[in-house]
Amino acid sequence: MSKLALIAIGGNSISDSKNGISVKFEILRTTIFHVVNVMEMGYEIILTHGNGPQVGLVLNRSDKTKDILPPISVDFATAYTQGEIGYALQMTFENELKKRNIKKGVATLITKVLVDKDDRAFKEPTKPIGTFYSEDEMKVVCKRFGWIMKEDAGRGYRKVVPSPMPREILELLSIKALIEKGIIVIASGGGGIPVIEQDGKYKGVEGVIDKDYSSSLLAKGVSADVFIISTPTPKVFLNFGEENEKAIDCMSVIEAERWLKEGHFKEGSMAPKIRAAIGFTKETGKDTIITIPREIDDSLKGISGTRIVKEK
Repeated sequence: MSKLALIAIGGNSISDSKNGISVKFEILRTTIFHVVNVMEMGYEIILTHGNGPQVGLVLNRSDKTKDILPPISVDFATAYTQGEIGYALQMTFENELKKRNIKKGVATLITKVLVDKDDRAFKEPTKPIGTFYSEDEMKVVCKRFGWIMKEDAGRGYRKVVPSPMPREILELLSIKALIEKGIIVIASGGGGIPVIEQDGKYKGVEGVIDKDYSSSLLAKGVSADVFIISTPTPKVFLNFGEENEKAIDCMSVIEAERWLKEGHFKEGSMAPKIRAAIGFTKETGKDTIITIPREIDDSLKGISGTRIVKEK
């Protein structure tokens, strides 16, 4: 019986955000080549992905047309990008499978993720998104649309939204059914569309769920045999960017928790990935691997990347 790998790739592994291109096939082809190599090692595949650059483009377009068209809410922007990126990933997968003469289906699932309506993040929104505004412009749009905006690193004011913790992958049964049919599944794009339960119904909310946290939750939900997180750096480092930086080949959950507490991993960068890894490996006893796209397959063989294990 095949094993199951959940592979989480970042939004910057998909796009050329410097040139304003939301999806670049040349970048995707390299990533998917190595993902299909993993498949040929005997794994079924679930692929999750980030969408930061893509959502940013959607919201920037919306901001520029807000005087003639209603603004796009963040939950809808996430849904748009799940479809957009899913289309590109499916095409890339299918072309690579065709090249290797592998007959296998690929499906993208629009994925909603339940969050707690009482999550403290809703009282303290911190995630900046969309266009930069001057102070005068900020006052106008706050009054008109009721946005919460904050100054962002001296570059102007931006809308901020909550970043609540994921509680449940609402399409989990559908994802499992596709896996059982041997279909490659693309799911939980951008961390999933955040929804709350209110008066017995689901309701989409403005917010951004961390992709790595929801990927970890999904990996546990489908009983993945390995959780792979693709990043811009080939390994996890202690003292990253300093003269005494040190690459880590393997760390236990206890070491990961200690180094996280000591501040070796920065928020908004490696810290969420380490927390996601700890959450998956501690609960399941299965390994998490952190690596770069072109070494996804080699990292599974143990010759690159950083492996997080329950015990050493």
